[in-house]
Amino acid sequence: MSNTFLFSLSVALFIGAGICCAGSEAKQEEATTIKKPSSAPVIDSNKTLTLIAAGDIMFGSNFPSASSLPPNDGKDLLIPADSLLKHADITFGNVEGTFLDKGGKPKGSGSNVYCFRQPIAYANFYKEYGFDLLSVANNHINDFGPEGISSTDSTLSKLGLAFAGTPARPKAIIERNGVKIGFTAFAPHSGCLSIHDIPGAAKLVKELKKECAIVIVSFHAGAEGRGAQHVPKRKEIFFGQDRGDVHAFAHAMVDAGADVVIGHGPHVARALELYNSRLIAYSLGNFCTYGQFSLGGVSGYAPLLEVKLDGAGKFKEGKIHSFLQLGEGGPVVDPEKNAAKSISALTRNDFPETELIISEEGTIERKK
Repeated sequence: MSNTFLFSLSVALFIGAGICCAGSEAKQEEATTIKKPSSAPVIDSNKTLTLIAAGDIMFGSNFPSASSLPPNDGKDLLIPADSLLKHADITFGNVEGTFLDKGGKPKGSGSNVYCFRQPIAYANFYKEYGFDLLSVANNHINDFGPEGISSTDSTLSKLGLAFAGTPARPKAIIERNGVKIGFTAFAPHSGCLSIHDIPGAAKLVKELKKECAIVIVSFHAGAEGRGAQHVPKRKEIFFGQDRGDVHAFAHAMVDAGADVVIGHGPHVARALELYNSRLIAYSLGNFCTYGQFSLGGVSGYAPLLEVKLDGAGKFKEGKIHSFLQLGEGGPVVDPEKNAAKSISALTRNDFPETELIISEEGTIERKK
């Protein structure tokens, strides 16, 4: 056997051993760091999706007594808006209050403290009327403490409804017409994702945007009442509580990747703004709030916002459908279109530079 052959054999054995060792190490590394398949969203800007958004919804409270519940157990409350709610690609609303039949610890008492405990069966109305996304981030989710939060979470989950806004439920993802839609919600109140943590909120929105073609953000914030129709573009204090800077928050969410930002909380409608081709509704006011709500004057205006988005989340066009809440509450069609007229005037006043044109009939278009 020649020295040349022995040398070649030794080299081959050495290289083979190296390859075997490297392959073993690679498999071991793969076993411990398995790469997840890419979940990047599919963007089709030629698609059009219709979003219908409502503000505060509370179907009636059994606290402090059942006398606060609506006639026919609330089954008729949403009938006037039936066709709009059911036939959108995405229907959104804010759950203003817990779902709990009895028990729980009320958060307080007094003339400025309201506790809403909706019968569990009333949650079915969201399912029956086609709601797709619900916010539970508001000042009434904690009305009956952990028991109320847990019951609300369990109730909505059993119905298969997508909702978000608490630390246990920071986000929701649905798919409509082949488009993946991410959702999250914030408020300045205990038990909710905090609107004050703008960096944390932006991080969550960025994460959703990596997975979803469209991201919708909701917030429940700002001062309350008929004197709170304007967007002040600063921090708002109400009864000594920091209710957030909704203007700064909304812009930060769009900058982070949000395509639509929907506000509520002031119990009155506020202006719309188009920022970086994304729509911001600063408050949609009360929509369906039976009993214990002040519904006189502008507080009774109940807009239902229709928005058409392209598949990438950009605003195309929209419409404000004007409803009113009369008596104890529940939306009825407003032939005078007061909600549209109010939002149109507020938008011109608060955001004169915005690209939106809102007619008194309620149509929403971009300036040419």
